[in-house]
Amino acid sequence: MSQTTYTVTGMTCGHCVASVTEEVSEIAGVTDVAVDLSSGAVTVTSDRQLETAEVRTAVEEAGYQLVG
Repeated sequence: MSQTTYTVTGMTCGHCVASVTEEVSEIAGVTDVAVDLSSGAVTVTSDRQLETAEVRTAVEEAGYQLVG
């Protein structure tokens, strides 16, 4: 099990959280996505080590930016 926290910018509401959660959840191996709207923290739990590029692509598909 692997857990990594990323920072996402541009989220302003519950719909934003739902969009990011949905896109990141579609990455193969992801078992849980927890989004903290106030801080922009997105914690991803997966059964394998994810590449940052995979998460970045999913976040961008949702219309937001991954910091770093």
